[in-house]
Amino acid sequence: MLSDLVPFASPHAADPDLKAFLHRTANLLCDWIGDAASGQPLPTVWAQPEAAPGPEATAVDALLADLQSLMDGAFQPSHPGSLAHLDPPPLTASIAADLIAAGLNNNLLAEELSPSLTLLEQQLVRWFCDQLDLPAAAGGALTSGGTLSNLMALVVARDRARGRDGVVLCSEDAHVSLTKAIRVMGLDASALIQIPVDASGGLCPHQAEQQLQQLQQQGRRCLCLVATAGTTVRGAIDPIPALVSLCRRFNTWLHVDAAIGGVFALSPQTAHLVPGLGQADSITINPQKLLGITKASSLLLVREANQLHTTFSTGLPYMDEASAGYHGGEVGLQGTRPAEVLKLWLGLRQLGLSGITTTLTSALERAALFRQRLDQDRVICQPGGLHLVAFRPSPGISSDVSHWTLILRQTLMREGFMLSRPLYAGCHHLKAVLGNPHTTEAHIDQLAACINRFEP
Repeated sequence: MLSDLVPFASPHAADPDLKAFLHRTANLLCDWIGDAASGQPLPTVWAQPEAAPGPEATAVDALLADLQSLMDGAFQPSHPGSLAHLDPPPLTASIAADLIAAGLNNNLLAEELSPSLTLLEQQLVRWFCDQLDLPAAAGGALTSGGTLSNLMALVVARDRARGRDGVVLCSEDAHVSLTKAIRVMGLDASALIQIPVDASGGLCPHQAEQQLQQLQQQGRRCLCLVATAGTTVRGAIDPIPALVSLCRRFNTWLHVDAAIGGVFALSPQTAHLVPGLGQADSITINPQKLLGITKASSLLLVREANQLHTTFSTGLPYMDEASAGYHGGEVGLQGTRPAEVLKLWLGLRQLGLSGITTTLTSALERAALFRQRLDQDRVICQPGGLHLVAFRPSPGISSDVSHWTLILRQTLMREGFMLSRPLYAGCHHLKAVLGNPHTTEAHIDQLAACINRFEP
């Protein structure tokens, strides 16, 4: 038993107490993950530990007991029935890299605070640019989530437009992070103009063109048109090639929020799902949403890397100049940045190109199977794409869609399946995200059978 654990490990020799503590902590985590299938995706009862620190240091056994309590109350992404959101089980290598990142405690603010990691980030960003067919001048940075990546993209677009006022165009199914970005940028809510989607859930280019023409006639500046590659409810993909041509004609920045769908461009077998992605001016991509990279893992890629530096650079006068040309804190809104690149790098290395392809294609196959298993006379599936399936009852089954989806979600939860219940187009739906590699064909059969026989 550990009686004492010094707050800061010795720099002179390996600390045996730290080793023992980390081993015990790792055992807790491994047991928690390994026991996932025996419980529920979402716990209902647990003992919540004290939040505030005590007057004296807490003993090791008590620390671990508190950790166990919090883990008992945590959402369990490794459960085979965890199908509600874009939160897959974590890659084992990414878990390990997260630990190393914490232990290194490097800061990608500046090269001297993270020499090897700064170089690694630049090299990995270059790899992503190549995979997405971006030009040699492209670059980017890792961020702590798609919301920040989208915000940074809009700030760069506004800087390029050399104006503080203007509007942003997007589809009515675009992510809510754009609304936040408009607020943070100090723009009026009316500056975000949402364009209707077509039957497949994609933004209509003709209506986008009409909107751009109208803005031009009104003398209003369009800062950016945002396309979405993978909408949150339907997984729909906007027609990027057509929007690229449109934006070139109107000299408008095209940002693609590919937080969900961008990873499909990493494999030749699935890249056709996101055509034209590399022609955008900026791209958000979130490997955490399907590839199992531990949170947070997002990238903002731009067609011309120097535009990030131009927009966000302050000079960092308290740091020596970077040998690589720039510091990590000079290419985005974040100053202090943890070594999140480790989680992405080691996770991708663990998968390899073949593993990335398998992860992507198997998710698509599960979604296709689930659609096939659903009784189309009982449910209406929203047309969309990727590995998301949203559905609601057919009129002959239930006229009270809100009640039907609520009771069915509760019923499925008792059966060990967690689906989400988004409000879409004024109507509640149930949504399954089939990105969990632990979900087998048998699980899908069981889930579909529960839905098909459900009577509220």
